[in-house]
Amino acid sequence: MALTLTYTGQTAIPVEVEGLVPSALCDSSVKEIELFETFHGNRKLPLGEFFRVCGSLDDGELVFDGDLSGVHWIGAGMDSGTIRVVGDAGRHVGSQMTGGEIYVEGNAGDWVGGEMHGGFIHIKGSAGHLIGAAYRGSARGMTAGTILIGGDVGNEIGHTMRRGMLAIGGHCGDMAGFNMIAGSIFVFGNNGIRPGAAMRRGTIGLFGSDPPSLLPTFCRATTFDPLYLQIALRKLQLRGFSIGTEFFTRSYDLYHGDFIEGGRGEIIVRSCDW
Repeated sequence: MALTLTYTGQTAIPVEVEGLVPSALCDSSVKEIELFETFHGNRKLPLGEFFRVCGSLDDGELVFDGDLSGVHWIGAGMDSGTIRVVGDAGRHVGSQMTGGEIYVEGNAGDWVGGEMHGGFIHIKGSAGHLIGAAYRGSARGMTAGTILIGGDVGNEIGHTMRRGMLAIGGHCGDMAGFNMIAGSIFVFGNNGIRPGAAMRRGTIGLFGSDPPSLLPTFCRATTFDPLYLQIALRKLQLRGFSIGTEFFTRSYDLYHGDFIEGGRGEIIVRSCDW
């Protein structure tokens, strides 16, 4: 049986579990895990104040069960193993992780995969703002890894991302890929304003039925059927991400930009024949 942490907290104050990852708990007993230091607001309290602990980490899997929308930093700094959240999760899921896999059955808050450096995150529901983004003042957002969001997301996803993949199944807010250095962002719903603003390199795919107007610093290049896109979409399907068959057989319009930053980035949108 996987190590299971069932949330029993009755509080509106945020609970933070940064550092509670499989590699940190692999040699710990249940009693030791119950004493793991967490933050309740600005107070340090043992994990057992908020969770019922049972099972073991013999298979490398850590399960969080319950409504954890007020529990933050789940999987932050993770380097190996698997974390599953059976319910909703709070902010900073998988922040700065370097390896391993995180699955959230419900929704998640802001900063999913903030500055992540490797690994895999799959949020089945929706998520908040700044997915895979750089923290304020940092020079890089996510530098590797994959983040899949099944539902909608907020603003500034992929802010200053350097490498990696973001795929969004629902709608996206404003300024996707702002200041993007490299990497790939695919959005299958509709987008807000100013996607790709100040992007330097990388690829943004806007596949919704109502593509947004691009900034005047982007220039249309051609209509094409990109083989590399089909390969990327097949890989997403293999990771459990739902993609309609029409995305494999249609043509796309290619735009280059942002020419304020040299014009080496690209935005792909649905061509008008859809």
